[in-house]
Amino acid sequence: MRGVDAINEVHVSEPGLVVVDVAAADDETAFAFHTALAARWATTSVERTTRDPGQPGVRLRCYLDLRQPMDAPGQAPAVL
Repeated sequence: MRGVDAINEVHVSEPGLVVVDVAAADDETAFAFHTALAARWATTSVERTTRDPGQPGVRLRCYLDLRQPMDAPGQAPAVL
């Protein structure tokens, strides 16, 4: 996959840490998916997507910490 860095050992060094690579039709869809993840778990912030020349769609990478659920209604998403 071009445009996406390799997964570093630190990204998944402990149980509960997750690397999520998203492929979507457009930026809006990719960011909406990230927002849905961030509403449930602590995630890294994302500012941009990447595009592979000559390929349709966009890609986005974020990191989740499943050990930090966002359970309280209306609780702001945590940013790693």
